[in-house]
Amino acid sequence: MSNPSSAPVTPEAILGAPKVLLHDHLDGGLRPATVIDLAESSGYSGLPTTDAAELGAWFRDAADSGSLVRYLETFAHTCGVMQDEAGLVRVAAECAEDLAADGVVYAEVRYAPELFCERGLELDAIVEAVQAGFREGERRAAAAGRPIRIGTLLCAMRQNARSLEIAELAVRYRDAGVVGFDIAGPEAGFPPTRNLDAFEYLRQQNAHFTIHAGEAFGLPSIWEALQHCGAERLGHGVRIIDDITVADDGTVQLGRLAAYVRDRRIPLEMCPSSNLQTGAAPSIAEHPIGLLTRLRFRVTVNTDNRLMSGCSMSSEMAALVEAFGYGWADLQWFTINAMKSAFIGFEERLAIINDVIKPGYAKLMGV
Repeated sequence: MSNPSSAPVTPEAILGAPKVLLHDHLDGGLRPATVIDLAESSGYSGLPTTDAAELGAWFRDAADSGSLVRYLETFAHTCGVMQDEAGLVRVAAECAEDLAADGVVYAEVRYAPELFCERGLELDAIVEAVQAGFREGERRAAAAGRPIRIGTLLCAMRQNARSLEIAELAVRYRDAGVVGFDIAGPEAGFPPTRNLDAFEYLRQQNAHFTIHAGEAFGLPSIWEALQHCGAERLGHGVRIIDDITVADDGTVQLGRLAAYVRDRRIPLEMCPSSNLQTGAAPSIAEHPIGLLTRLRFRVTVNTDNRLMSGCSMSSEMAALVEAFGYGWADLQWFTINAMKSAFIGFEERLAIINDVIKPGYAKLMGV
């Protein structure tokens, strides 16, 4: 029974709730106006329009089209304007500001440094520019009364052969705010085991890593990511549903892999709106996140690409509230799941849970 003094779970109230984000791509979250500004200042041509509202709509429509070619074209434009240090600093600073304005108190934002080398930037210079941008964004957010902590994940593109190089880069900058490593890019035909040398190195260095797995490709991708590579979290992981059987009478049977994922509390970085665009689910109401939450997997809610999906953490949570009738206790559960699963130190995680998240939700719940 809900507390009569609890705030209604409206989109406006959700905006004020503390949120934690583990799966967000830097090059998928630019402001449309910034894309236009940076294209002009860097000499990048080829944008479909230079009207900010029209460009934002174009990104969403292209991502919604069901065409992988058009979806990938959207990233050609954002990466195209992120090829110099000034652009990287600006994009990172605005990312931190935008997330903080949305009520996010801790975020891990990922990007692939190798995508920003087209004009000759060195990998180290790219990381230093992005880190400088995040620190500036944190300063601006704190000054606006919305403090946020940003950790960085460096991605290697699984179709390229630079995973070990990027893993070494992540370790080199782990004392400067890079909290982990990831592999991204096409799953089909590029299994995570192609990058075993990188994962061996990371484990030897006691470094953290997540792996995009179980989004476009099925259970073998998840199994390899966990059992061969040692992933601590699964990027998306939505296809774990393929190892769960729901009988006509509603009873649920977990296969061995699904049971392992749940038993070990392996975090699932779920991105509902993005999954609709890539065809992993037909609607929010039919998204596996509903069943996985009911079965108490370690579910976390994420944005993936805020520009392409036209979403925010608040809008993702509001969509789940509408589809599944979740209340504040459920949203707090998702948020604490994410904070427990973050790649920063135990004491820092605990401090954010106890000093920020729990008091924030207690106020909303009227307790």
